[in-house]
Amino acid sequence: MGAGETDTQKRLPRSIWALGFVSLFMDVSSEMIHALLPVFLVSVLGASAAMVGLIEGVGEATAAISKLFSGWLSDRLGKRKMLTVIGYGLATLSKPLFALAPTAGWVLFARFSDRVGKGIRGAPRDALVGDLAPPELRGAAYGLRQSLDTVGAFLGPLLGLALMALFADDFRLVFWVSLIPGAISVAILVLTVKEPSAPSRRKAARAPIDWSEIKHLGAGFWAVAAVGSVFTLARFSEAFLILRARDLGLALTLVPLVLVVMNVVYALAAYPVGALSDRIGRRWLLGLGFAVLILADLTLALATNLWLAALGVALWGLHMGMTQGLLVTLVADTAPERLRGTGFGVFHLVTGIAILLASLIAGVLWQQVGPSATFFAGAGLTAIGILGAVFAVRSKH
Repeated sequence: MGAGETDTQKRLPRSIWALGFVSLFMDVSSEMIHALLPVFLVSVLGASAAMVGLIEGVGEATAAISKLFSGWLSDRLGKRKMLTVIGYGLATLSKPLFALAPTAGWVLFARFSDRVGKGIRGAPRDALVGDLAPPELRGAAYGLRQSLDTVGAFLGPLLGLALMALFADDFRLVFWVSLIPGAISVAILVLTVKEPSAPSRRKAARAPIDWSEIKHLGAGFWAVAAVGSVFTLARFSEAFLILRARDLGLALTLVPLVLVVMNVVYALAAYPVGALSDRIGRRWLLGLGFAVLILADLTLALATNLWLAALGVALWGLHMGMTQGLLVTLVADTAPERLRGTGFGVFHLVTGIAILLASLIAGVLWQQVGPSATFFAGAGLTAIGILGAVFAVRSKH
């Protein structure tokens, strides 16, 4: 890491670092469950691949819809931290539901509860980063938070792997332990994150949402939302990466390594790409990230052994690191400041609907045609997304 990047990190507010560690610990908690959940559903509860897709898709769509309302409410109240605390708290309280689940339907309810928590916190937290970050360091700020979040996303599966070995493959006991890092996350948020005052943003909250405000988000924002939606249709749930590795012979106890590999690469890429986008622009980096997803999909579609599957998973992680932070930064770049929370809510809503469709389609293709068809379809949709990223998206950087 160069001196310039070190200086940039020092200039970022402490609360952005704190939000990064909040995300880190919550991702440890969530990924301890998420890394094991597809196999738990299929091998313990007898669920089908289509059911796995339904659970993942409903969960993400629920989070997306919740983000719309929480983002709007954070603009109205000017209380982004309060909503973020509620969201992280609800996600932590949902963890015991996974440990107690006797059926796939129960897991669907648990996933729904967990994702409501994610939805409540997501847009206010992302908008809070935008409020805290100096405009010239916005890409670095979102990249740092995303990178720390993703460190948790690979530590969680590693911890799950160790606990599965220690507890003799007792899924439910691992799910219970996930409560601990979740509680740590909430404590860091409550005690260390300071919200900047923004009196100009505060208005009387009212229901329903004033939809007329959405038209003020602007053409630049809607271009980002459209590209993000197409991209999300191509980027179905990581549960299918786990099932692909399992299909190629990965041992049950090693299943969490799939998300470890993906998220190590993701974490290493997210901050440098975000910081680089502040200097050279975001569009072409985003397009390059789409191209990496095509390579990942093709590798996973054609994989005949675990080494090729691992390469595909690593490429998947690289594309995540190159795109996820850039997409949210572009939302902050293009949405008006007074509607920043609403902008994040709308963006997460449309991409959440896309991931619901993507996960359902992926599950059906997997079950009716085969695993390769799922990944070939993703590659085709990604090619469309590249054109949008390069020619439709505009930003200040």
